[in-house]
Amino acid sequence: MNLMLTSFFRSSTSRKNHHIFTDIQRISSTILNTDNQVSYTECSLNLKGEGIMFSSNDTPAEEFVKAKELGAIINLDDISHIEFLEKEAGLPELVCFRFNPGPLKGGNAFIGNPEEAKYGFTKEQLFEGYRILKEKGVKRFGLHTMVASNELEPSYFVETAKLLFEVIVEISKELDIRFDFVNLGGGIGIPYRPDQKAVPYDVIAKGVRDEYEKSIKANGLDPLKIYLECGRTITGPYGYLVTEVRHLKHIYKDYVGTDACMANLMRPGLYGSYHHITVLGKENEPEDHLYDVTGSLCENNDKFAIDRMLPEIERGDLLVIHDSGAHGHAMGFNYNGKLRSAELMLREDKSVVLIRRAETIEDHFATLDLEGLEDFS
Repeated sequence: MNLMLTSFFRSSTSRKNHHIFTDIQRISSTILNTDNQVSYTECSLNLKGEGIMFSSNDTPAEEFVKAKELGAIINLDDISHIEFLEKEAGLPELVCFRFNPGPLKGGNAFIGNPEEAKYGFTKEQLFEGYRILKEKGVKRFGLHTMVASNELEPSYFVETAKLLFEVIVEISKELDIRFDFVNLGGGIGIPYRPDQKAVPYDVIAKGVRDEYEKSIKANGLDPLKIYLECGRTITGPYGYLVTEVRHLKHIYKDYVGTDACMANLMRPGLYGSYHHITVLGKENEPEDHLYDVTGSLCENNDKFAIDRMLPEIERGDLLVIHDSGAHGHAMGFNYNGKLRSAELMLREDKSVVLIRRAETIEDHFATLDLEGLEDFS
């Protein structure tokens, strides 16, 4: 058995389940940042208008058409998309650009160097792009960036805000336009490792406010709405992948084989990311055995942990892989014919709700034309 337990929410990139989006709407107003799946937003969530921010790249025409139809904030990834959007859907009243600061801002270990990233406008292209929009009659403007992932240093986000505020001041003065909002992106990390500390949000808030006062307010550009995209911070710590130990293997190393795999949680195999692991019922036992914890894919990087000290493990033990609420099922796949697990939500009243059933073999073959095999030669 393996299943995903989740108890909170945010962002369609890190987490795609309409139960979770619906639950968060019940307690908070939020902007959904969606990527190349704006139709999913309408069909599953019934969201419309500027409660949706449509950020995408290599975007098909039909997605731009749907985003405009919904009244979503359209966040363009390239200067050539201005003409494409105008031709395919028409320019809306409000348009946002994604800014790639290149050498002006360093990335971090997770997202890499901005100059190597495929996303966004250069600074020079921002000036040209907003000039084109103004000439074409666009009245409202936004600016967005995303230059970090799972960053724990609060000063990084303050520096990002400072950079964006300064760019807004420059563009506003040169082109005589006013910005509705700035989206500082996401990337706020969570403490995956037990010795890491959570990001102090109050430090970020104070730093961003101080930079706002120095740049935006001092130049008469107040008020300016500030948005963030914090999918990982809202969902990540509140999801757990629960998996059963199938086999133990003792060769050159000791391996713990589970019934989960990268189809359920790709981050450790893809990025070498750390996820804490608890052996249920053995929380207080000494961690005196060295294991690799693996899945059953035909890939040697299908590992949840490498050289991890854990209590002695036996077949049938349940392992809880922590902080799996973001980038788990949403990044899943069916390689090797693996079927993705069910998802359960633990609610405030302690009830548990099945919010996604487990995939079946019928699901796996549902898109194949098996009837056509009769005439295939």
